[in-house]
Amino acid sequence: MSIDLLPALLAFCFVGVITPGPNNLMLMASGANYGFRRTVPHMMGVGLGMPVLVVLVGIGIIRVFETWPIVQTVLTVLSVAYLLFLAWKIATAAPPARTGDVEVAGKPLTFLQAALFQWVNPKAWFMALSAITLYAAGRDPLAILWVAGAYVGVSTISTTSWTALGQQMRRFLGSPMRLRVFNWTMAALLVATLIPVLWPA
Repeated sequence: MSIDLLPALLAFCFVGVITPGPNNLMLMASGANYGFRRTVPHMMGVGLGMPVLVVLVGIGIIRVFETWPIVQTVLTVLSVAYLLFLAWKIATAAPPARTGDVEVAGKPLTFLQAALFQWVNPKAWFMALSAITLYAAGRDPLAILWVAGAYVGVSTISTTSWTALGQQMRRFLGSPMRLRVFNWTMAALLVATLIPVLWPA
């Protein structure tokens, strides 16, 4: 990949990761429910899980989809089922109980859970496949690493911004009723991200 394409690559990756999607909605919900600090492992899982997916797509997985399209269909079905499960978990999340100043109930996603989530995140697959097709079409290892590195950089901005937004909303969501409405709204929006997957244009 030519260095002249780097600004376009960064812009492509930034637009992809900063716009609403499963990762960002879940990070905002986690920031609102658990705070920024407890969401850091979730943020790191997203920030590093996505580039790993990009690398693996670039070095071979994309060929699997091209050879056996049924694999992509099976992955789509699993992704939809898991996202619906996560939406239900968010919608029914209990408000964190408190002991003094320490929240003791509820668990945000771990680093590993957030990283593995990228494998069933339809938006992550779309971004990885599109980025490789556009900016590493020749499957050159250096070009694939450039794409992965771009996602590392822009994900830092995105994960921090969405988690901080959720944390700032905690003051408004102080009552259990408001938090419950917020969680159901986030769950509904998460389900809405499946519309392009189920009914592509």
